[in-house]
Amino acid sequence: MASRDVVFPPRRQALYDRNRYSPAVRSNGFLFVSGQVGSREDGSPEPELEAQVRRAFDNLNAILKAAGCTFDDVVDVTVFIVDPESNFETIWKLVPEYWGEAPHPTLTGIGVTWLYGFQFEIKVIAKLPDGSALS
Repeated sequence: MASRDVVFPPRRQALYDRNRYSPAVRSNGFLFVSGQVGSREDGSPEPELEAQVRRAFDNLNAILKAAGCTFDDVVDVTVFIVDPESNFETIWKLVPEYWGEAPHPTLTGIGVTWLYGFQFEIKVIAKLPDGSALS
């Protein structure tokens, strides 16, 4: 198998090594980002929902930046929400702060019952800017 072109955000490689996955992989002009939750640097969750969502976006943006991208390069988003009936409005009022103006990426929202102690997770695919793709 070919070696993966893995992207690590600053100060979090030990967390990914411990949990045995890559935060993001570059392939064929795209960046595939693992689901990001509102975890602190040690992996523990932010206790409050809004802070958790903000931290998830901050963690995502750190990975995008490490790959030479911004959220403007994101083409597909999947979000996972525990108890979406109760949590959706709280979460979605924060989204405009991170998504910017239209046109927006595609979106799939999935309600789940458990996220390892978290309430929100975001997973994306981004188009790498010209010159960033190492295929």
